[in-house]
Amino acid sequence: MRTSTRTRLRHFAPFALITSAALLLSACGSGSAGSANAAGAAAADTIPTTDVVSGVTEDPSVAKLLPADVTRLTVAFSVSGRPPGTTFLDDGKTLTGQDVDFTRAVARVLGLELKVEQAGFEAILPALDSGKYDVGASNFGVTDERRRTIDFVTYINDGQGFAARKDSGLPKITDLTQLCGLNVATGAGTTFEATLEKNKQRCTEAGKKPYRVQTYSEDSALWSSVQQGRSDAVMSTINGLRYDVAHQSGLKFLGEFHRLDVGFAFKKGTKLAPAFRAAVDKLIADGTYEAILKKWGTTGSAIKASQISPPELKN
Repeated sequence: MRTSTRTRLRHFAPFALITSAALLLSACGSGSAGSANAAGAAAADTIPTTDVVSGVTEDPSVAKLLPADVTRLTVAFSVSGRPPGTTFLDDGKTLTGQDVDFTRAVARVLGLELKVEQAGFEAILPALDSGKYDVGASNFGVTDERRRTIDFVTYINDGQGFAARKDSGLPKITDLTQLCGLNVATGAGTTFEATLEKNKQRCTEAGKKPYRVQTYSEDSALWSSVQQGRSDAVMSTINGLRYDVAHQSGLKFLGEFHRLDVGFAFKKGTKLAPAFRAAVDKLIADGTYEAILKKWGTTGSAIKASQISPPELKN
């Protein structure tokens, strides 16, 4: 964890993208700045730009929950290339998105300075243990498997869903055996990939041909595979899919499959969790939380209170 003995900063530094040659850029919905912009270019004018964070001020009663020497944290984001996930504004370098707004708001409540880095989705969680990053904020679903090695502080509820081309003939997906014999596209290193691989044998047990899992490191490549017919369906975040279906022609949402709490990710045993939980609860109480969700069209993902590493939701 990166700390400082300076007096805690009341306002953090400008939220700029910090890059280096060492950053890992292959991920679920991630890539280089160029590829991310290409993936989201068609919908650039639909990216919300309302400032719902800069009015948030430090709350000393919450900030005191931080370890005394913590004034600056390094946070890693994975760029999905489209809202409500992390993407770029039209300047091609300023990060925006639901996770970005929540991270900025929490940092302001805690009076923290942030160093921001871009990384591959599948690279962030392992890097927390090494201390490369202090916080991961990329729509990380809280699963029982992840809780064994990672601590989480929840801030929304999202989950797993499916989408396909309108002409696919596929109905709402309620059971993975409905995918037997199909090509299913998803992001690399995600809970979606893990769920699909874990349950692939169910098709064989049912006497059917297994589905094929196709993983992609960039959203642009994933959606191209669907639009061109190389993939039959996509498994991704509920909020992300709803956005994609609304902003890409010829797609349909195939329903929610499994709800998951989503949280800030930390090294196991972190001392930051109580402060982050209290900061999220502060945002819920003062209305900032609702304003962020409304900005990104995700009010259906609201939670009533933040939790530290709760058990995986079962549904």
